[in-house]
Amino acid sequence: MQLLVLYLVTALVFLGLDAVMLKNVLRPLFASRLGDWLLEDIRIVPAVLFYLFYVGGVLWFVSLPALRDGAPLNALIFGALLGAMAYGTYEFTNYATLARWSPQMVAIDVAWGAVLTGVSAWVGVLAARAIG
Repeated sequence: MQLLVLYLVTALVFLGLDAVMLKNVLRPLFASRLGDWLLEDIRIVPAVLFYLFYVGGVLWFVSLPALRDGAPLNALIFGALLGAMAYGTYEFTNYATLARWSPQMVAIDVAWGAVLTGVSAWVGVLAARAIG
C-alpha cells in the first residue's frame, strides 16, 4: 500500500504541476522559438510513456532510498539533482544540435526539471510516510 501511495502521489503532483507549467510558461516560450515545429496537440502515447517511466525512475533512484532512510529531505535534494540531470540531458543536447534552441529555453526547463522532480519526490515520500 505504501508503494502505491508513493507512486500515485508522486505522479499526481508531477503531472499537476507540469501541466500548469507547460501550459502557462513552457509552451509559449517554446512556441516563440520553434513556431511551426510544435504540434497543435501532443502525441499522447509518448507523453504517457514518459510520465510512467520517469516517475518510476524517480521512485527507484530517489524516493525509495529516502523513504527507507527516513529522510524526506533527501527526496527533495536528490530529486532536484536527478531532475536537473534528466532535463539537462534533453535541453543541452537540443541546444548543441538545433539552431532554434535558446539558452533561455535551456535555463528555464532545467530549473523546472529540478524543482518539479524534487518537489514531486518529496511530497510523495511525505505522503507515503504518513500512511506507513
